[in-house]
Amino acid sequence: MSLRSLLDDIAPHFEKGGRLAHLYPAFEAIDTALYTPGTVTRGASHVRDALDLKRIMITVWMCAFIPVFAGSYVVGLQANLAMQEMGLVSVDNWRAGFLDFLIAYDPGNVWDCLVHGLAYFLPIYITVFVAGIIFEIWFAAKRGHEVNEGFFVTSILFSLTLPATTPLWMAAVGIIFGVVIGKEVFGGTGKNFLNPALTGRAFLYFAYPAQMSGDAVWVSVDGYTRATALGNAALGQPLDLQWLDAFLGNMAGSMGETSTLAIALAGIILVSARIASWRIISGCVIGLFAMSLLFNAIDSTNPMFAMPFHWHLVLGGFAFGAVFMATDPVSAAMTNRGRWIYGILIGVMCALIRVANPAFPEGMMLAILFGNLFAPLIDNFVVQANVKRRQARG
Repeated sequence: MSLRSLLDDIAPHFEKGGRLAHLYPAFEAIDTALYTPGTVTRGASHVRDALDLKRIMITVWMCAFIPVFAGSYVVGLQANLAMQEMGLVSVDNWRAGFLDFLIAYDPGNVWDCLVHGLAYFLPIYITVFVAGIIFEIWFAAKRGHEVNEGFFVTSILFSLTLPATTPLWMAAVGIIFGVVIGKEVFGGTGKNFLNPALTGRAFLYFAYPAQMSGDAVWVSVDGYTRATALGNAALGQPLDLQWLDAFLGNMAGSMGETSTLAIALAGIILVSARIASWRIISGCVIGLFAMSLLFNAIDSTNPMFAMPFHWHLVLGGFAFGAVFMATDPVSAAMTNRGRWIYGILIGVMCALIRVANPAFPEGMMLAILFGNLFAPLIDNFVVQANVKRRQARG
C-alpha cells in the first residue's frame, strides 16, 4: 500500500463526524505537506497561479538554509577557535557524547566547524519546531481552521535569531509566545499585524536579557566571553575585524544573522521568485544609508555617530531582517508605494536605535516591529491618496 493510499484510507476518521475529527488540522498539515491537494479551482472566474501559499513558504524555508549552514559554520569556527585558545579538547556539555566521535574541534577543518555549529542549531530548531507546532495545531483545532505552512518559516527564522547558547527551554517559551501572542490571538496566519518570529525574539530579549545579550552568550564555550562587533562599537572600542570578514560572517553573533553574503544569496533567490519585495529591501537600505549620513555629519561624543553606512550594513541583524523579516507578506505594507515608505522607515529606525540608544546597539528587531505597527496606516494613506488623485482627474 502506498503512502497516498494510506492517507486516503484514514482520512474519514479525521473529517467531520469521524472519531478523530478534532485532530483534522494535524492530519491536513501532514497530508498537504507531503502531497499537493487534489481539490483545485476549475471555473474561468478564478485566478490560477502555480505560486500558491505552500510554494511561497517552502521556498522561503529552503532559502533560509543558506544562512543556516553559513551561520552554523561560523558558530563552530568561533567555538573551535575559543577551545584552541583555552586549551580544551572537548566540549563541556551533553553534546560531547557524539561530537567527540565526529570531529576533532579543529578550527581549520570545515567539517569540524560545520558539525560543531549544527550541534547547537539543530537542537534549538527541533525544540522550536515541536513546541511551536503543538500550539499551532491546538489553536487550529479549537478555531476550526487549517494549519498553515507559514510556521515552517516562522520556526526556522526564529531559531536563526537566537544565540547558539540559548537554553532549549527558553527557545520553546519564546516560540510559544510568538505563535500565540504574535499570531493566533489575532486569528492565525494572514490576520496578524506583527511578525511572529520577531515577537517571540523580542519577548526573550526583554524577559531574559542576560541570556540574549552581553558578552557571554555569543561563543558556545563555557567561560569564554566575546562581545559582538556592534557591542564593542557602542562602547567606543575599535572594530577588531576587517569589513570583508564581517561581510562573510566571521564574527560573533546570532546563529543566522552574521553572514551578509549568505543572506544576500538567499535574497536574490527570493526576489527573483517574486516572493520577497525588492522595494522593501531597497527601502531598508536607503533609510539606513540616509540616517547614517545624517549621523556622520553630526559632531558627537557618541562613537556610534561616526560609524559609516557600509559597516551598519554588515553588522548585527540588519541584512537578515531586511531580507527575511521585513518582507513578511502578512505584516509588511501591501501597496508598492507603501512598501518603499515602510522599508525606509525600518532603515531609519534601525540606525536611530543603534546610534541614539547606547543600551541597545542592535536595532533591527525593534525597527521591524515598529514598521509592522505602522504598515496598515501607511497602506491606508497610500490608498486614500490614490482615491483622491483619481477623483481629481474625473
